[in-house]
Amino acid sequence: MPSSILQHLHVGGANLSYRKKFRLFFAVAAVVLLLGCVKTAVHYFGMEFLELNALLTSGIGGAIFIIGFLLSSILADYKEAERIPADLRMSIEAIDGDLESFSAVNPEFDLAASRRILISILDKLRSGLSHANEHKNIPPVLAEIAKLTPILGRLESMGMAANFVVRLRATQDLLRRCMLRIYQIQRVEFVPSVHVLVQTLVLAIVLMMLFLKTEGDPASAIMFGFISYMFVYALYLIRLLEQPFAKGHGSLDDVSFFLLDELEAHLRRSLDEVVSPLSHSHSEA
Repeated sequence: MPSSILQHLHVGGANLSYRKKFRLFFAVAAVVLLLGCVKTAVHYFGMEFLELNALLTSGIGGAIFIIGFLLSSILADYKEAERIPADLRMSIEAIDGDLESFSAVNPEFDLAASRRILISILDKLRSGLSHANEHKNIPPVLAEIAKLTPILGRLESMGMAANFVVRLRATQDLLRRCMLRIYQIQRVEFVPSVHVLVQTLVLAIVLMMLFLKTEGDPASAIMFGFISYMFVYALYLIRLLEQPFAKGHGSLDDVSFFLLDELEAHLRRSLDEVVSPLSHSHSEA
């Protein structure tokens, strides 16, 4: 019985992932289907007045080139965004590891307090990138990172070597820089004028395709659907890729945080290991 329940849960999770993966496809397909109905009505009432010529095909080719240019630029930011979770995990693990080693030789140092701050950084990052906060509320995360500054400032007076303190501050700066880069990517739109150009081009081409004279045969319908699908999908894709850290929008196109999820679970277990002996000793006292 337990195995069948687990199997059912696994299948359910796979189906959910499958729906998320094709969510954009179904949204675009619905738009293309609506455009197909409009095209059918235009053809039925004889409102087609444009002739197929070289200018139309050249315009479609030019629009494809401009959209490709925009996508290549956005994908560069997206590839950079995919590296940020690894940098974040490396920085947080480095800070936690050095502080844990220091607390082992200096029992006066409050390791649990610093570890709570690191966990809170991850919590506020996930909350700030949620749909409720429009995927760009990073200032609370920066405020949590700033809470590490007084802790690091006391380490040298507590006996930590100066070079280790400098390294911890540099790691904190790297952590802050990653958060600022996320903030910038989520808030700044890549060349807004280019977006206006692409949107107007797509609108113009779709309108021209609607009023282009066709024979009303299946081949014409397939070509109209294919071209419309390509341009409409590109518009939706650009909007998704511009916010690679958008969490909670029901898609799988956002940058995965599995590295940070694993790190948070590890930090919480480590915090329990630190807090439990202290609680036990206080209860005995």
